[in-house]
Amino acid sequence: MTAVKAVVFPACAVLCALALLYKLRDLRHQRSDPALLALLLAFACKGISFLLSTPSVSQAVDARLGVADIGALGIHLLGGVASSAAFLTAIVHWVYPPEAARRRALVRLLIAALCAVAMIVLWAVAGTGAQQRSAHYLLENAHRPLVAAYLLLYVSAFGAGMIEIIRLCRRYGRVAGRQWLRRGLYSTAIGASACLVYCLNRLLSLIAVQSGLDPLDWELLTPVANGIGIFFLVAGLTMPSWGPGVSEWRRLVRNFVIYQRLHPLWRAVYAAVPDIALDPHHAVRLARFLPGDISYRLYRMVIEIQDGLLALRPYMAPAVAAGARKSAEDAGLSGDRLHAMVQARSLVSALRARHDDHAPVRTSGEPGPESAKGGSYTEEVAWLLHVARAYTAVRSTDRSTDRSSGRSTERNAR
Repeated sequence: MTAVKAVVFPACAVLCALALLYKLRDLRHQRSDPALLALLLAFACKGISFLLSTPSVSQAVDARLGVADIGALGIHLLGGVASSAAFLTAIVHWVYPPEAARRRALVRLLIAALCAVAMIVLWAVAGTGAQQRSAHYLLENAHRPLVAAYLLLYVSAFGAGMIEIIRLCRRYGRVAGRQWLRRGLYSTAIGASACLVYCLNRLLSLIAVQSGLDPLDWELLTPVANGIGIFFLVAGLTMPSWGPGVSEWRRLVRNFVIYQRLHPLWRAVYAAVPDIALDPHHAVRLARFLPGDISYRLYRMVIEIQDGLLALRPYMAPAVAAGARKSAEDAGLSGDRLHAMVQARSLVSALRARHDDHAPVRTSGEPGPESAKGGSYTEEVAWLLHVARAYTAVRSTDRSTDRSSGRSTERNAR
C-alpha cells in the first residue's frame, strides 16, 4: 500500500502544480476575479496535501518539526477542508450573480474556518503526550474518542463540500450556455463524486474499527479514489479555459483533412480551368501540404471547385449523365452517393471534352447536366466530399480499364 501511495500521491501533486501554473497565466488580466483566486488557492492546498500524503514526505515533515502526526493534520486541513471550500467558492462565483455568490461563499468559508479550528483543537488534545507517529493516523487511532470525533468532523466538512459541488455542477451543467463550461461542470461533478467515495471510505473505517475489522484491508481505495477525483476536478475546473482551444485545433485538423480529400478534385478542375484560382501560387504541389490559413484555403477551394464545375457544364454530356445514373442505380447507389457518382462521371467526360475542345451537342428536349447541390457551406463541403470520393473511384476504374485494353491490344498485335 505504501508503494502505491508513493507513486499515486506525487503524481496527483504534480497534476495540481500544473493546473496551478496553467491558471496563474490568467492572473495578469483577472487579478480581482474571486473565482480565479479561489481556484488558485484550491489547487495550491490540494497539491500540498498530496505532497504531504506521500509517506516519505509526511514522515520527514514530522521528524523535521519534531511533532508527531502534524503531517496528517496538514493533509486533512489543506486537502479536505480548505481545498473543498476553495473549490466550492470558485464554482459558486461561476453559477451565481456576484452579490449572491459573495454571500454564499462567505458562509461556506466561515463554516470551513470553524471546522478547521475545531479539528486543530481535537488533534492537539488527542496528541498530547504522544511520542510515536502513526503511519496511518486516522485508521490506527480511530478507536480513540477524540480522534473519532476529529475524523467525523473532517469527513463531514470534506464530504459536505463535495456534495454541494456535485449538486451545483449537475444543476447548472444542464443550463450552461457554453459547451465547454457544461462539460467542465459535469467533469467536476465526477471528480467530486470520487472524493465523496473516499470520504465514505474513511467513515466506514470508523465503523469497521468498532466492529473489529481492519480498514487497511481495503485502503487501496484511498489512492484510487483520490487519484480519480483530482484528475476530474483539475480537468473540469480548467476545461472552460483550454476547451475552446481544443475545439479550434480539432476544427483546423478536420479542415486540413477535408482539404486533402478535395485536392484531387480541385486539381483536376484547375488543370482544365486555370482561371478559377485566385492565387495560382497555391497550385504548386508543396502548397497542398503547407496551405497556410487552412480555413481560408478550404473556403477558397470550395468556391473554386464550384466555379470550375460551372465552367465545365457546357462540356457535360446529358447522355453520359443518363448512363451514369443507370449504372449507379444498378449498383445499388442512392441519395447523395448516386448523385455524386453521376456528377463524377459527367465531370470525367467533361474534362476529356474540354481537353479535346469538343462540347457535346444537345438535342431539343434533352435534359441538361445536373446542377450543383445548393445549401449551406457545411452542406456544400459534404456534397463535394461525396463527389471527390466518386471522382477518385471513377478515375481508378478508368485507369484499370485503360490498362486492360492496352494489354489486350498488345496481345492482339503480337
